[in-house]
Amino acid sequence: MAKAIFGAGCFWSPEEHFRKVPGVTDVAVGYAGGTKDNPTYEEVCTGNTGHAEVVEVEYDPAKVEYEDLLKVFFEIHDPTQVNRQGPDVGTQYRSAVFFEDAEQEAAARAAKEKLKASGVPVATEITKADTFWRAEDYHQQFLAKRRKGVFGNLFR
Repeated sequence: MAKAIFGAGCFWSPEEHFRKVPGVTDVAVGYAGGTKDNPTYEEVCTGNTGHAEVVEVEYDPAKVEYEDLLKVFFEIHDPTQVNRQGPDVGTQYRSAVFFEDAEQEAAARAAKEKLKASGVPVATEITKADTFWRAEDYHQQFLAKRRKGVFGNLFR
């Protein structure tokens, strides 16, 4: 198994998108790229920790390539926005790729350059991965749990 870390705005939606990719074995939401150990959601939301909301994607490289995950990443958010995605504003919502090794870094930079060459003003940061801090349990699979709670009661 291998891991990839992506920041694409609020982590709830990217988590759902990556869970649907064949070859992805697990997705966790959390925080990366900041200065405080084990930050809380409330601390990250202040903008003072420097963390981005991210997804950590565990995948089987024999079934899905990192380049395919990058394609999903760039398709599910607006990589041209700086420190925001739609109505969500703040450094924690920045577009970012946190690479694990030289191969991931090269692939991320190549994908970004390909988009820029086609006229897309990509603002995505590409940074060496540091510690991934798993978000609080209530954030994990948040949208799936919410759907089940909201709609599950309607069909009983």
